[in-house]
Amino acid sequence: MVLEHPWCQVRQDKIELPNGKIIDDFFVNIKPEVAIILPITHTREVVFVRQYRHAVGDFFIELPAGNFDPSQESAESAAMRELQEETGYIAQQVKKIATLHDKPSKDTNKIHLFLAENIIQTGEKNFDITEDIEVILIPVETVLDKVAQGEISVAGTVAALFLGLKFISD
Repeated sequence: MVLEHPWCQVRQDKIELPNGKIIDDFFVNIKPEVAIILPITHTREVVFVRQYRHAVGDFFIELPAGNFDPSQESAESAAMRELQEETGYIAQQVKKIATLHDKPSKDTNKIHLFLAENIIQTGEKNFDITEDIEVILIPVETVLDKVAQGEISVAGTVAALFLGLKFISD
């Protein structure tokens, strides 16, 4: 380990590639699992969060999401927890959409995608120290246009939308 911090862990490996080439300083980001939820209201609106992302220095429209430790919590419960904490909505039931590898060239984590329909607003939010969130509702039929226009551009959110919108009940 070359960096061990609660917010960031990096491991340096010496590896031999399948072609026999040796790389002495291959750096791997040890990252937690991520749960992303595609929440749909009974009026067919997608619940998004808009928040500032410091690494890029801009605001982004994303689906509710968060990190979790699979030894402490399931992906499904993490998705439901993040929905409530970030938006004040609750899901009584979720459907697994997919599990994806985030960036397997350098990162160790997976992204777990879920769909929740007919969510209920409770208004009870619980932001962590890094979150200053605005909740935004966008009609289902306009979401992909916003992706095409670049208004929604975070990879995990876009993947959840493209994979999850086909599962929405009519």
